[in-house]
Amino acid sequence: MSDRFLVVVRAGALTTVQDLGRPGYAELGVPRSGALDPPAAALVNRLVGNPPDAAVLETTLTGCALRPRSTVTVAVGGAPGPVWVGGRPAAWGAPVVVPAGELLEVGAATAGVRGYVAVSGGIAVEPVLGSRATDLLSGLGPAPLTDGTVLPLGVPAGPPARVDGAPQPRPPAELVLRVTLGPRDDWFTPGAVRDLTTRAYRVSAASNRIGLRTEGPALERARPGELPSEGMVLGAVQVPPDGRPVVFLADHPTTGGYPVIAVVRAADLPAAAQAPPGTPVRFVPVRRR
Repeated sequence: MSDRFLVVVRAGALTTVQDLGRPGYAELGVPRSGALDPPAAALVNRLVGNPPDAAVLETTLTGCALRPRSTVTVAVGGAPGPVWVGGRPAAWGAPVVVPAGELLEVGAATAGVRGYVAVSGGIAVEPVLGSRATDLLSGLGPAPLTDGTVLPLGVPAGPPARVDGAPQPRPPAELVLRVTLGPRDDWFTPGAVRDLTTRAYRVSAASNRIGLRTEGPALERARPGELPSEGMVLGAVQVPPDGRPVVFLADHPTTGGYPVIAVVRAADLPAAAQAPPGTPVRFVPVRRR
């Protein structure tokens, strides 16, 4: 019997299984999901010799603790923080060997929000619609991890990278989000559009994998009422009745009736995944391509 399993000793605040997500199912009401910080997830996979689509663990703020039943190579990246193997300090952002039965501890993030733990062979839970990602909105994929969860591991695909450490971007001191205005910016007053692109906002503590909520000036509507429900995309900046913009992230709903004033460039969303509550946010308008 294979002993390639990983036991969750401490699940942390919110630890989920994530991969590249399940794009292409929006017409069925299924969000893309997947890692909120795809570059960080891809990097830790490369460090342990996994293919890009291997499933990793995404932690939130408080890290996690794991015990492999066989010797594995792991890499921890994304939000920086301490790492221990068997009670001894270990490298962050580099391949680390964890002997069978030893405890891997990923400590609380010292900056940023979401950490990524890759294990050689990848997390081999059963895929749903071609993905192993946990989707908090639809409930697809494995449930968020709890203490005692046992995760199957795949067979290693290649050797780990021969590096002492890989450079990773620091979590943003200020979150700058480039936006293309529309498609419903005409539902807002000219002053509201000006406020969005010139006034200061901050990341709200109510943010999650579904959306980054903001605190700041309420955006005034030019039209009353609500839209018929229409399609929503990753990075859409939707404005609910309280007037504070919400940036849709990986687990966002595929339809919605509140107007979308702008859409964030996809390249800026990984930084949004790492912005803790209180981080200043600026929306910078760019031309349509």
